[in-house]
Amino acid sequence: MKIYVFTGPTISAEEARVYLDATYLPPVAQGDVYRAALERPVAIGIVDGLFQRVPAVWHKEVLWAMAQGIHVFGSASMGALRAAELATFGMEGIGAIYEAFARGDLEDDDEVAVAHGAAEHGYRAVSEAMVNIRSTLRAATAAGVIDDGLRDGLARIAKDVFYAERTWPLVLARGLDAGLRSEAIEALRGFLPRGRVNQKRLDAIAMLERLRARTAQGIEPKAVRYRFQHTNAWEHAVRTAGRLSVGSSPATPVEGAVSHEALAEELQLSAAYAAAWRGAMARALALELARRRNASIGEHGLESAVEAFCVERGLRDERERSRWAREHDVRDLERFFLDEARVRWAEATLEVDAREVLPDSLRAEGRYAALATRASDKQRVLAVRGALAPSLADVGLSEAELLRWYFEERLGQPVPSDVAAYARAAGFADVDALRRALLREASYLRWTERPPSHAGGA
Repeated sequence: MKIYVFTGPTISAEEARVYLDATYLPPVAQGDVYRAALERPVAIGIVDGLFQRVPAVWHKEVLWAMAQGIHVFGSASMGALRAAELATFGMEGIGAIYEAFARGDLEDDDEVAVAHGAAEHGYRAVSEAMVNIRSTLRAATAAGVIDDGLRDGLARIAKDVFYAERTWPLVLARGLDAGLRSEAIEALRGFLPRGRVNQKRLDAIAMLERLRARTAQGIEPKAVRYRFQHTNAWEHAVRTAGRLSVGSSPATPVEGAVSHEALAEELQLSAAYAAAWRGAMARALALELARRRNASIGEHGLESAVEAFCVERGLRDERERSRWAREHDVRDLERFFLDEARVRWAEATLEVDAREVLPDSLRAEGRYAALATRASDKQRVLAVRGALAPSLADVGLSEAELLRWYFEERLGQPVPSDVAAYARAAGFADVDALRRALLREASYLRWTERPPSHAGGA
């Protein structure tokens, strides 16, 4: 059961795994929830998010994820903000901070904002969240360390500090400068090492535990009451979002990975870029069609796609499949095969349309004239010879010899172990259609070129 959780300064991925077995991702930014939802997890949890140097997570991508049947939870920080804003649409908020925003007791984003280090430093917070200061002041009041007046005075002072500079030493120092009772502030200073309340962390843990409990019971796909609107702004956003690199920050390349730019340069230098680009465009459009039509792949569809893919590439077992994945740097094989299934679904859906535009596609590639000339000549020669539907006897070959001639001599590859699967992948209706095409080809060559030989001989 796949669960994605975006976190960072509130609770580290290592600490969070104690409470929930999930895939932990860096603080969420715009496009990340959409990219995560493409992987079809059962749930997405949002704790931390980015908002200043990059665009914050978009409300609409959360709505889209839930419309795909994915449960989205939020708590503690950015997650609490978005959950309060989207609660009426079905996003599930958890924790005291979420509840305070949902009631309207808190309104400002800076209540949960903190400055933090980079990914290599574990997103360690270097300032104090205002919600944590409020919770700690309430705890100190309840413990009799400070009174209500000092609590409210220090809360006002802390609120006036810019979020990135908000720390306990600075808040206490400004309290002394403001003339607040020094003995009470010193008592609070002594209370902090053990009494400090990290409300954001507590709320994050509550969300992780709720996720664990909900998924352990078995969780049905999310049902929403709204109809998602595909606006022009949304379509532009998803076109530019790309795909999620699970387990790594989108801004940080995975060690050993080849960049898209470097890969494109090698293609350009080999003169293969145009063909590869057309293939990439076709794949992107197929995935977009599957997304727009909410293609239901299912377990059988996925298994069929994996089997066909492996047959086409001669991957006979799990060991060879793993080797292929390593050689091609496929870090998430499940996601790759799910996309492959979506592409094949789109190909089947558009098969009739594709055959209609195939001639124009060949014209655009400059291949039409040669293929059309040969097809016309083959049809003429077979008609003259009365061999429009030749048999194995007509060409003087057994079926095994016919297959060996075609695959080994013409294509320079072994005969596939599953010829029927190869036939379907090559665009034939079935293996009989492939056989009929090979018989016509062998008959044509018999009268125009070197005929096929027996038993694979020269």
